[in-house]
Amino acid sequence: QVQLMESGGDSVQAGGSLRLSCTASGWSWSQMGWFRQAPGKEREGVAIIDDDGAPYYIDSVNGRFTISKDNAKNILYLQMAELQPEDTAMYYCAARRAGWVPPRSLLRRPEDFSDWGQGTQVTVSS
Repeated sequence: QVQLMESGGDSVQAGGSLRLSCTASGWSWSQMGWFRQAPGKEREGVAIIDDDGAPYYIDSVNGRFTISKDNAKNILYLQMAELQPEDTAMYYCAARRAGWVPPRSLLRRPEDFSDWGQGTQVTVSS
């Protein structure tokens, strides 16, 4: 069974940190990423990890967030630091099963991802 399951979301104060995890099972994915969606807004790419492990970020989280992957355990992580209220959103793990798309393009193209988790809520209060 193909499954992506996120965990680690929580409510924190501004300036705090969280680590999100996405446990993947049932497939060997290539490119993976984290997206987020705030109420009333479109889903937004946050970070992509390429199949060679290279990370890519949107400008607003670059330097604060770190995407990584434990290939042995099939877990995708998003370490988030210096969280701000504007980071409040439902965070989703996403994965592609095959092929390669330029990772910076993937940040803007959630439709290129074949598999999604259910999401984990991150709430940052000021």
